[in-house]
Amino acid sequence: MKFDITKYGFFILLIALITGCGSTSLKKVENLSPDAHQVVAEEVIQTSKYTYVLVSEDERGYWIAISKADVNEEGTYFWSEGSEMNNFTSNELNRTFPSIFFVQDFTDQPILEGRESITPVMGTKPQLDEQKGIDIPKAEGGITIEELFANAADFNGKTVKINGMVVKFLPEIMERNWVHIQDGTKNGDNFDLTVTTQALVNTGEVVTFEGVIAVDKDFGAGYFYPVILENAVVK
Repeated sequence: MKFDITKYGFFILLIALITGCGSTSLKKVENLSPDAHQVVAEEVIQTSKYTYVLVSEDERGYWIAISKADVNEEGTYFWSEGSEMNNFTSNELNRTFPSIFFVQDFTDQPILEGRESITPVMGTKPQLDEQKGIDIPKAEGGITIEELFANAADFNGKTVKINGMVVKFLPEIMERNWVHIQDGTKNGDNFDLTVTTQALVNTGEVVTFEGVIAVDKDFGAGYFYPVILENAVVK
């Protein structure tokens, strides 16, 4: 029997399209970190400071926000560290997102096991490792980390000055920079102080911060700090 390409060509094309669509499903990268997300960028909105991306993951769509970056629609990306905010309003977009994740490690490279976390350390999580050999003199007219944690309630809402070595620096998260400092003193297990600031500092640098102490500060999404130094400036 002679095959009639004219008669059956349409059906062959239709079958090819159907099977072709099924083959475009996202292939998961092997050996990803257990907490890594592999997503596809469906829509990208750029603003002056942030890039908003509607991503799809396992047939689910949701919005994320990252520091301004080039993101290609239909590109495959990865992230693992972020915090969800509900009913977040972007004044620049004049838009409220019922749910959005502020992501710190959005990347086009697979996030494999064994990499270091880059998000602010939550107050409810273990602290950073204690750095040995640090012996930072107390700032003139200031306090030490030991004194702060020993009398946190007394310092709540007050402006203090404190010296410390920068052991971790995380820029432009929730419109502020996050710094962890240690000075070689501690109160119990508290040896690390989280600082929010607009200043740029380097890991290993010894700085003097002046800011306002907040006790039991809750940023939402699990980011709770028993003690934090806010809106600090470098003196």
